[in-house]
Amino acid sequence: MGKQHHKYSTPAKPKQEDLRPVELVFARLDASHQNPTNLLLHYICVPLMVLGILGMAWAMPFPEIGFLKAYQGYFNWASFVIAVAVYYYLKQSPMLSYLMLFLMFGFSYLVIQFETWEKAGGPALGIVSVGILMLSLLGQYIGGKIEGKEQSFNDDSKLFFVTPLWVMYRLARKIKLKY
Repeated sequence: MGKQHHKYSTPAKPKQEDLRPVELVFARLDASHQNPTNLLLHYICVPLMVLGILGMAWAMPFPEIGFLKAYQGYFNWASFVIAVAVYYYLKQSPMLSYLMLFLMFGFSYLVIQFETWEKAGGPALGIVSVGILMLSLLGQYIGGKIEGKEQSFNDDSKLFFVTPLWVMYRLARKIKLKY
């Protein structure tokens, strides 16, 4: 007689061969991120890392291209970063890619605010962005030291690109959002 599932029982975990490729990567990241302090640092530092990269791309001079002249200031290297990231994430998980797109829009707004601050006499956007990136990488390194697995970042370069999506996945899972 087989095991019967009560309506309140926990469903069986899916077999590894039933998981999507991104779920296998998420499982690897979950396995190497168990410490609550490390997780908190990742929830803070990974989005800041994305903000820093976006700001650095935004700060890089973009050539004037005739047909894009009307969009000068709106179309820049950060546009490519956003497009490539969202496309890659779309192939991994459509729902999470939409959430990442909204996050990127929010970060774009912040970068514009940093740009406005620069024009008002504040520090250069590139300097602010590099500072944010360095602090976020330091936070992730500290988290890895706390976890005792600081080398997991070096294990697979794909993890670098998937980690922001993994943070979104972890947060979506906490609010019971199907990804």
